[in-house]
Amino acid sequence: MTETTETREYDGIELRKVREFVWEIPQEGGMNAPARVLASDTLLEQIGDDKTLQQLRNATHLPGITTYAACMPDGHQGYGFPVGGVGATDAEDGCISPGAVGYDINCGVRMIRTTLTYEDLQGYEEELVESLFANVPSGLGGGGIVDGDADTVEAVLERGMEWALEEGYATEDDLAHCEDEGRRPDARPEFVSQKAKDRGRNQLGSLGSGNHFLEVQRVTDVFDEAVADSFGLEEDQIVVLIHCGSRGLGHQVCTDYLRRIEKEHGDLLESLPDKELAAAPAGSELADEYYGAMCAAINFAWVNRQLITHRTRRVFERVFRADAEELGMELLYDVAHNIAKKEVHEVGVDEGGTAVPTEDAAAHEERELYVHRKGATRAFPAGREEVPAAYREVGQPVIIPGSMGAGSYVLVGGDESLAQTFGSTAHGAGRVMSRTAAKQEYWGETVQDELRDQDHIYVKAQSGATVAEEAPGVYKDVDEVVRVSDALGIGDKVARTFPVCNIKG
Repeated sequence: MTETTETREYDGIELRKVREFVWEIPQEGGMNAPARVLASDTLLEQIGDDKTLQQLRNATHLPGITTYAACMPDGHQGYGFPVGGVGATDAEDGCISPGAVGYDINCGVRMIRTTLTYEDLQGYEEELVESLFANVPSGLGGGGIVDGDADTVEAVLERGMEWALEEGYATEDDLAHCEDEGRRPDARPEFVSQKAKDRGRNQLGSLGSGNHFLEVQRVTDVFDEAVADSFGLEEDQIVVLIHCGSRGLGHQVCTDYLRRIEKEHGDLLESLPDKELAAAPAGSELADEYYGAMCAAINFAWVNRQLITHRTRRVFERVFRADAEELGMELLYDVAHNIAKKEVHEVGVDEGGTAVPTEDAAAHEERELYVHRKGATRAFPAGREEVPAAYREVGQPVIIPGSMGAGSYVLVGGDESLAQTFGSTAHGAGRVMSRTAAKQEYWGETVQDELRDQDHIYVKAQSGATVAEEAPGVYKDVDEVVRVSDALGIGDKVARTFPVCNIKG
């Protein structure tokens, strides 16, 4: 008796179940590879409710796409390439796509440990949220913490967190616990336009708006005590989460190169089903210049988060009347989730040498790839040389923020991540409601009051509209997102946190 393959269909796109939590859009037509969605039944229904699947299928038309394009459990519709999307293209004969990175280059998140407990914090919540809001710039436009003159911007773009260390805004430990030690050596500031530099110069050390935030949290659950111990985490501990990116500078870099692609590589653009996937051929002058500019914007974003970290430490010192070292305010890790990086991965190939899914492979070989992660987090397991020395024996920390009413997770890179997702997992809860719809559904002040009165969460924002747009109800269930990641072995649960104070733009 032949076993029937389970299928689902959304807006004319058929998915076939490969195994539990893995669904495939088969390769057909102009697709250069199949596509896969990693989701439970509940999450798949939400993913299928917008244009995510169409965008994922479109992404498989990118030249040199390898093995398959993947959608993480938190996936949702984005600009061209879905948020929660991972696509690896051949670095020699493929392409690099600004559209598959997005406008907020190196939007990312970092977690800062403290030695404070939740009991230590109680009674200081309102003072802390008011002081953080007053001292960490936020909102659309928003000023920065430092005066970003021309020389400063150039140095930040070139040296990243090395500049912050030299200027007294970072410690050696901060660099040791940041992805790439906070500096992309491939950065080429000369390929960042003057307009981009001008947009960023007054925004160094600012949250911005949208879903960016600074959140004080308490650790409520530890799932893996050994890994949690290596991360310096324990129950009832207070930690700080900072989520933001490269601000106007990164946005302008993306805009600049999308426009250049239209002019210089219109033939490639015309071959794609969606112009928002705009890409430059690997090895072209434009591809190399975009990569250099993107890496410079990555450095800018790391410094941006580091300056906010510096200011946060000063606030904690004043509120709790102890210095940051005494409070144990050390960086656990900083991860990027809007990025394309050259990485070497083992790829399954058929007898003709064409990359195929692992289960269909006749052999395996190492290839250099542009791994695009848009709303996806690198999740390398133990042993990978890119993982900082402090964590190399256990695996890379992965930080997955939830909504401001649901809490967040710390994971560790799973043993299956390299084989299944090019070493990637989800980056957050993922939206299920547009910002416009959210403002129609929720009232900001009501959300703030409910969070304070029901959950003892203190929220401060530039406007009630921002709070409404980020209400807990507009996001997927982060518990379900993490459950799928853990079950697939791409990112394993370590600890869970819950908000205490939150500031937003």
